[in-house]
Amino acid sequence: MHEPTPTEAIDLVGRYEAEQEIPERMRADVRTLGALLGRVLRESGSPGLFEDVERLRVATIQAYTDPTPEAFARAASIADAFTLERAEEVARAFTCYFHLVNLAEEHQRVRVLRERSGRGDTRDAGDSIVSAYRRLSEEIGREGALERLQGLRFHPVFTAHPTEARRRAVSNSIRRLADLLRERDAAEADSPDRRRAERRMLEEVDTLWRTAPLRAEKPSPTDEVRAVMAIFDETLYTSIPHVYRRIDDVLQGEDAGARPPLVRPFMRIGSWVGGDRDGNPFVTAKTTRKAAAIASEHVLLGLEHTANRVGRTLTLDAESTPPTPELLALWQRLKDADEEAAAEIAKRSPNEPYRRIMLLLARKIAATRTRNADLAYRDPEHLLADLRVLQDSLVAARAPRQAYGHLQHLIWQVETFGFHLTELEVRQHSAVHAKVLAELEAGGARSELTEEVLEVFRTIAFLQDRYGPRAAGRYIVSFTQSADDLAAVHTLARHAVGPDGTPPVLDVIPLFETFADLQAAPGILAEIVDHPAFASRLEATGRRLEVMLGYSDSSKDVGPVAANLALYEAQAEISAWAVEQGIELTLFHGRGGALGRGGGPANSAILAQPPHSVDGRFKLTEQGEVIFARYGDPAIAMRHIDQVAAATLLASAPSIEDRNRSAAERYASVAATMDAASRERFFSLVKAPGFAPWFAQVTPMEEIGLLALGSRPARRGLSVESLADLRAIPWVFAWTQARINLAGWFGLGTALDAVGDEATLRGAYEEWPLFRTLIDNVAMSLAKTDDRIARHYLELGDRDDLAALVRDEMTLTRDWVVRLTGGTELLSNRPVLGRAVKMRSPYVDALSLLQLRALRGLRETQAGGRVDPDLQRLLLLSVSGVAAGLQNTG
Repeated sequence: MHEPTPTEAIDLVGRYEAEQEIPERMRADVRTLGALLGRVLRESGSPGLFEDVERLRVATIQAYTDPTPEAFARAASIADAFTLERAEEVARAFTCYFHLVNLAEEHQRVRVLRERSGRGDTRDAGDSIVSAYRRLSEEIGREGALERLQGLRFHPVFTAHPTEARRRAVSNSIRRLADLLRERDAAEADSPDRRRAERRMLEEVDTLWRTAPLRAEKPSPTDEVRAVMAIFDETLYTSIPHVYRRIDDVLQGEDAGARPPLVRPFMRIGSWVGGDRDGNPFVTAKTTRKAAAIASEHVLLGLEHTANRVGRTLTLDAESTPPTPELLALWQRLKDADEEAAAEIAKRSPNEPYRRIMLLLARKIAATRTRNADLAYRDPEHLLADLRVLQDSLVAARAPRQAYGHLQHLIWQVETFGFHLTELEVRQHSAVHAKVLAELEAGGARSELTEEVLEVFRTIAFLQDRYGPRAAGRYIVSFTQSADDLAAVHTLARHAVGPDGTPPVLDVIPLFETFADLQAAPGILAEIVDHPAFASRLEATGRRLEVMLGYSDSSKDVGPVAANLALYEAQAEISAWAVEQGIELTLFHGRGGALGRGGGPANSAILAQPPHSVDGRFKLTEQGEVIFARYGDPAIAMRHIDQVAAATLLASAPSIEDRNRSAAERYASVAATMDAASRERFFSLVKAPGFAPWFAQVTPMEEIGLLALGSRPARRGLSVESLADLRAIPWVFAWTQARINLAGWFGLGTALDAVGDEATLRGAYEEWPLFRTLIDNVAMSLAKTDDRIARHYLELGDRDDLAALVRDEMTLTRDWVVRLTGGTELLSNRPVLGRAVKMRSPYVDALSLLQLRALRGLRETQAGGRVDPDLQRLLLLSVSGVAAGLQNTG
């Protein structure tokens, strides 16, 4: 096969891009950003870099569209022929390109959302919370639907698990480019403003190219806390009240803003960042204190600025809007406490009581942040009480639009974030608790570990006292295997404060992760509720209980099919038990970003859950690249929150619960067959002798541990002789990098083949939401695989039997999924997603070829007892690029 001429190359690329049917404005953005990158490569790269990037780009597109071995071999030969220095530059160029394509895609999503919002387009509103409320009203009546709406709770918990491959400097550069793209959109063609935006875009792309893509060192837990704070500052603080407002506007129509809102704040933000110490020795009690202080600083600054802004607008004259006696009394209290400032504010705001009070409240918030004991608020409830005095006075003065306008937004923010911003959760392994308790019971000198564990409980008490009881108090026990594992937490808390101290208020949450633990969960819960310490807390909360389910380890234990079915069964049993016990259950879903860790669209997963497992409450972990993808842009964040809240509300509709219950019963035999067959197939792979070292050989699993992704170690032990020592994240990440994605689909083809009846399986796909979600997620996972590239990774090992097992299962699974979803290829029934995957695939192929080259070289040098640092760097650069291209890691 000959190398295309420049004209042929242009035609090939043009035809390929046209075939993807990308929206024209997005295609224009991709072309613009790609052209800017090309110009930067010519100006700033080494001589011939741009031409080499183009040669590989054209070759991988040609190989993607032409399935012949010759086309693939030609692309591989180009990647192999580069010097290591040039290969590194090319890898960086493709990685930059992916960042720009991802930006263009996000920009298109935001553009569409804003255009729909601007013209009142409701075509895509079927999965909105308003739509869910209306449907629920039809089924259970408006009063019942309103009660459920007002009891709704969506609780994302941000974690610091190492799955965000981008440096924060790179993310910041991309965010600046996003702002410039919006400026360019708003400017007229060929105007000075447009030329200025494009010049600055070129400057920013140059910055992106020159910024080192890899972190020099692992981030500290404090660095991870600050990264999450950026999401709060840029998005969540203002977006969440806007979500409440949008819903209330639709529900109340013309009365919106003139009546008390129907919507109650249903969002709570949790965080493990700085609190999760399971397997992370760098998270200490001091880290947890610092994380809480940083979060509090951010939210109090936000509340202070908002209060000042609202105060400056409340220029309402006492004659037109007379204050109530309660408001005058509040003024007197504030003036007595802060006389000098009150006199100055009164002088600047003559006869404007609302403005005066709001500005003094802003000063009290500032004093809370700076720990000025004379002025500081004791807790957020006291601030809310003052704000409601102000709101009630406005209502009494017949100024409801002032009462329920910007002031209501501030009230929503205080109700949602308090003085703590994120509800910091502590997680620790049950084995650590057992070890410390044994040492305490034995008496004698206390080890460093014991002192640290006890200090954590003192820290929780400190945080509750300083920032309010919501600031901390959820304590998650990893690998809960008995009631004693949970009771140990209360015992340790009492040890920490001594006989005369008061332990912190703790909600102890069991985490069931392994397949065996999931099966044992109902029995453990039935036992723990009778434990005195646990039972007293249960009664104090109105019999509220949280139970966390881990997706990762169960999937690594028995494979993704059996794990998904086991999770469903565990939820069904726990939920039925909770109903019998009169317990208000919240299931906490430990989902990762990738499909092998429970990833995929959250709203469809919620609507596939067993009856009573949601009941208007949904809590899940959000991590790594998922945090920035879902919450990094205000428009996308609001859309995501709306969709998930809608599904959470609708999941308890009688029609949804009946559908899920009857489908699970109808297809129980199908589930049993799939469970047994998939598990046997999975075990035939992972329990084969020598599987663990073979896995490390055919994927970049070992090398991934060298990436400075997060503060948490990638593995529990030092070797890969056993998968038990390998964390779920590198397990998933490594298979993703090898373009195999095995953790997301392996065993499904065999499971479907064991059922065999295509008509029955098609019926299950149409009628059984759990099955449909599983198949659709696997389709997405398989669409990001590549047979030819996967074969080359598998050839790095010396086990043809295991390689054949993987390839055969991939072929079988792909065949069944295409047949069940319809069409002629994967994602035929999801064209938008299919286009996004196809648009990226040839470019990911280019980086995969560079990664393969590096891996082959490393395996050869390692056999000789040495490691080539240049090959290692090329590999790590390619890992970062593939992660950007595939948009999910672990």
